[in-house]
Amino acid sequence: MDALVTTDWLADQLGADGLVVLDATYTSTLPGSARQDPRAEYAGGHIPGALLLDLDTLVDAGDPLPSMLPPRDLFEARMAALGIDAASRVVLYDNSPHHTSCRAWWVLGRFGIAASLLDGGIAKWKAEGRPLAQDAPSPARSTFEAGMPRTQVRSLAEMRATDEQIVDARSAARFTGEEPDPRKECSPGHIPGSKNIPYGRFFEADGRWKQPDAIRAVFADAGLDPSKPLVATCGSGITASVIAFAGHLIGRDVPVYDGSWSEWGAHPDTEKALGPA
Repeated sequence: MDALVTTDWLADQLGADGLVVLDATYTSTLPGSARQDPRAEYAGGHIPGALLLDLDTLVDAGDPLPSMLPPRDLFEARMAALGIDAASRVVLYDNSPHHTSCRAWWVLGRFGIAASLLDGGIAKWKAEGRPLAQDAPSPARSTFEAGMPRTQVRSLAEMRATDEQIVDARSAARFTGEEPDPRKECSPGHIPGSKNIPYGRFFEADGRWKQPDAIRAVFADAGLDPSKPLVATCGSGITASVIAFAGHLIGRDVPVYDGSWSEWGAHPDTEKALGPA
């Protein structure tokens, strides 16, 4: 499948053998952000046949940092419970201002799943008057074994040593330090040398992704060369995944710094920069 699928395509494919549609709406962990209840939203109306991914559970609960990658055994158990196997075609969507299906795409990719995103998400599906369902399907449990990673991750040690272009998906005010970080343990500012692209710039006004040439222009306008290595960061690794998927759409493999500013900004020995890039 293509990395992006349209609502027309999905409407035509619903019920097809091997197709698994997952609602990847995520409860925001950013202090001060409006929290969502993905389970309640799913129960209130979802794309027919879709399953709730429950992205909140696909984290490392033993890590003090928020939203870190889940352990392999947890991921495999969750995929098996959803009936996903090596032959599945997975489509992700969300109802989140943070475009959390991108995080799901990146997490699934770390364990070998080549998922696609629904362009425009469920908002576009609803705007077109397409059907919604309230029932929750009960998939037959599968046997799932993680494959080779399709997406990349960076650690704090790797970020200290990287010569990749660093792209920060946070708002301009948080990037410059004009706005205090919402996590009290984190200093304001950004990683020295990084550039800022607030993640919303990759989308059209109606929520669809920009075309590849326009995505390249977004990178270029921020002072970045998308033909050279990039690495994405944000507050907690969620919206950095938007940048990773944007890179994927133009044929670039963009790793995500999973700890992001929650780690770098709170670490006593990391250098922090203030002001514009």
